[in-house]
Amino acid sequence: MDAFLEFPKGHLAAIAQAQRLEELKRKLAETPAPLLRAVRELLLRKCKPETRIRVQEIFEQQAFGELERLVSQALLAAAKGAARDGSNIEKFMRRSGNLRRHSLAEFRVQVSEFLDTDAVNLSSQQCSVFLDPLIDSWDIDLKTFNVEVSLDKRLTSTRTVRFQFVETGAPTGREEEPGLKEFLRNPGMSGNISEEELCFLKSLQFHRLRPSALYYYRELQSLRDPLHFPSRPNNSEEKRRTSRQRAVQP
Repeated sequence: MDAFLEFPKGHLAAIAQAQRLEELKRKLAETPAPLLRAVRELLLRKCKPETRIRVQEIFEQQAFGELERLVSQALLAAAKGAARDGSNIEKFMRRSGNLRRHSLAEFRVQVSEFLDTDAVNLSSQQCSVFLDPLIDSWDIDLKTFNVEVSLDKRLTSTRTVRFQFVETGAPTGREEEPGLKEFLRNPGMSGNISEEELCFLKSLQFHRLRPSALYYYRELQSLRDPLHFPSRPNNSEEKRRTSRQRAVQP
């Protein structure tokens, strides 16, 4: 094609490569879309009063940032666990106002759709029908990011659900995610990854969704962002502290 168009050899390939790089830069620069206003309002309304102001400040700093995603996923997981229990479904329909508007069969379809959704695609209707009546309150420890969700005792036998982060080794006998393999093959994304960071990415587990290489790149950047871990000094601070210590040694 280069010869036919009288271009230098490799000219078209270089243009195509440049276009691919620009597209990758554009994708990496994109930020996740914010949650629906109704979902964020519910998260803040259900949050314990002593934590609500600080959580709201963090939410408003980023559109659907890491903390908002974490809390949304925790509350959604707790609500899904309660929705799977069909023993109180008629009571649940009456509490959420669906008993008059929908039949039992129609409501079961809504439950099935709710169980298949995720935090990004959660609709305002699912928020009002499921999250609002099921979630009584929630709280988070901003140092450990442990989340505690209190469910409505009238609708579920489980009163409290806790989500904790613990340090574990990478699971064995589990096939590596295709997106992680693609991420590691791309030196522009993973060229300077440390062993500790790699172990963390390998430890992430997904039951239904298959994350892309871009997901792992963004997860790595979130892990390195000092704003997410204010108690951890950055490398430059550690080097300056080490240098001062060596300078005062006899």
